Amino acid sequence: MPTQTRKAWAVQLQESHSVTIAMSCAIVSLSRCAYYYQPKLPDDSVIMSVLSAITDKHLRWGFPKCFNRIRKLGYK
Repeated sequence: MPTQTRKAWAVQLQESHSVTIAMSCAIVSLSRCAYYYQPKLPDDSVIMSVLSAITDKHLRWGFPKCFNRIRKLGYK
């Protein structure tokens, strides 16, 4: 069963029966972490272009070195 469905059931339980979040999550077998999770829409196009530029310039660099360089440039 998808998490979104169980989250909708938990919200419905809270509204109709005035139970707590913990109780409604336990009833529908959903963790509270999954209940509070807000998906983030990643836009990695900037990081991908920076990484491509770094790897084009420094062919022998591995992932750790490229990662540290991207962090030094201010990207998170």
